[in-house]
Amino acid sequence: MSDNTVWNETLIEKNVTYTIEINGQFVLIENVPARVNIDTGEKYFSPETVERLHQAVWGKCHPVRTIITPVYEYTELVPKKNAPY
Repeated sequence: MSDNTVWNETLIEKNVTYTIEINGQFVLIENVPARVNIDTGEKYFSPETVERLHQAVWGKCHPVRTIITPVYEYTELVPKKNAPY
C-alpha cells in the first residue's frame, strides 16, 4: 500500500449511544451527535462533543435515569430450554 492511498468513506450525521466502562460500571450517554461511517460503523466525535462526554463520564452531570444491566460470563453460558430465540 502506498502513502498516496485515497480512502473513499461515506459518513453520515447521526445520534448514537456512547458507552464506556469505568471502575466496573457502565455509563451510557444517549443521543450523542456523531459522524458514522456507513460501511464500518466507526463513530467520529467533534472535540466539543468529546469534552461534553468527558464531563458527563467524570460525574459533572446528573443522569436522567439509571438502569440495571444483566451480566453474563461467556464460559458459563448454557441456553435455557424453551428460550424464545
